[in-house]
Amino acid sequence: MKQSFLITCLCIIGFSATAQRPAYLRKDSIRSALDGVTQVFYYDKSTATTPQPLVVELHSWSNSADSQMGMIATQVHAKNWNYLFPNFRGVNNHPKACCSEFVLSDIDEAIDWALKNLKIDRKQIYVVGFSGGGYATLSTYMRSRHAIRGFSAWASISDLEAWYAQSVERKNKYAAEIVQCIGANGTFDAEKARARSPLFWETPVGKRKNSLLQIYVGVHDGYTGSVPISQSINFYNKLLKDFREKDQTRYVSEEDMELMLKTRSFPTQNPAEKLGDRALLYQKTAKNIGLTVFEGTHEILYGEVLRGMGIW
Repeated sequence: MKQSFLITCLCIIGFSATAQRPAYLRKDSIRSALDGVTQVFYYDKSTATTPQPLVVELHSWSNSADSQMGMIATQVHAKNWNYLFPNFRGVNNHPKACCSEFVLSDIDEAIDWALKNLKIDRKQIYVVGFSGGGYATLSTYMRSRHAIRGFSAWASISDLEAWYAQSVERKNKYAAEIVQCIGANGTFDAEKARARSPLFWETPVGKRKNSLLQIYVGVHDGYTGSVPISQSINFYNKLLKDFREKDQTRYVSEEDMELMLKTRSFPTQNPAEKLGDRALLYQKTAKNIGLTVFEGTHEILYGEVLRGMGIW
């Protein structure tokens, strides 16, 4: 198990280092309505004569639209759909990043551009993101003004206050970057961190009741990765509470979460069930919201994203 898991991690690192941006992606930009700052984006326009779905991918925490190479553009291009990869303030290490009002406005304005310039089926708009992009995906679910059919969030951050403490404990770079995003004079401000955290936002129940949200997390994340699985689990449970789910079996229990956090596993009832080539360890669903824990680390399985949103 340890050897195969190490190989998986090395493959992920190798992919990140060698991935190339697809040549068919085109680059353009918009000017923010909030502060006039130019934000670039990449896109792929469907050649179909009829309106096609739009897949919006949101870059990770330490990347910008220009720097990130790994993306789902290849799968979207193969289906001849529309694709959009916005910048939304780039790397998360300054006050206008970290799902600020500027970030959320940039994402919405990039979608505005796509709706105006691409032939899009407006009933099939999808948002996907990994890590910091998963954080932005959850934030878009909570605050985008657009009608979005599906969201796919992988290895997501939902609570910056908790992630700051987790990052301090792990002695990684993210604690300092969180302070750069939300702090004052180099100090951590818990109230400002909560203000940037979708876990503490009001859920737009009426707007999202027909939207699909799939949350994915590798069970080893937080140990071999940077974001503990509790970040995803707590957000899933929050949404069920806000949607007034009465069936307690639909929630992730404290006992189940503690077991997964302690053992990095779960006694699955169906060992043959897979997510791609990975063991599927744990699943919960309710109110068009799904949580999937799989055998993996801090990663996104690109081959499973569209399938998971029911559009493969």
